[in-house]
Amino acid sequence: MDRIDQKILDLLQGDATLPIAEVAEQVGLSTAPCWRRIKKLEDDGVIQRRVALVDRRKVNVPMTLFVSVRTTRHALEWVDDFRRMIADIPEIVEVWRLTGDVDYLLRIVVPDIDAYDAVYKRMIDRVELADVSSAIAMEELKYTTAVPTGYIARTR
Repeated sequence: MDRIDQKILDLLQGDATLPIAEVAEQVGLSTAPCWRRIKKLEDDGVIQRRVALVDRRKVNVPMTLFVSVRTTRHALEWVDDFRRMIADIPEIVEVWRLTGDVDYLLRIVVPDIDAYDAVYKRMIDRVELADVSSAIAMEELKYTTAVPTGYIARTR
């Protein structure tokens, strides 16, 4: 990957619907070579997929909660059950396994606290959890799905 790939990634992370011709013009290539680079980025798994970002408030899920989960079980069977549980609950939009005191951090989006309570009950019905601690987000200060591409040159 080079600086042109970096520019392509920056453009597509901002708007994946940009026509190839426009991307090509902005990175200084003709259409065919630009398309080949994008195709290679997709084939190599650098571009995993193209999605629509939905405004959660406009689809009635304005509340975001960050839920810390601790478990006393670390067996593969438990992890498999946990993975199935989080996959089956659409309100759970992100899950991270962590180091430190908390084992997992979940980001959950719901319309209100009653909906979160229902999600919580579905979670504890499916897997054994030692401790669950929830924090309601008061204000979103920054949210992006774009990853920084400035480190690409360092991988060469």
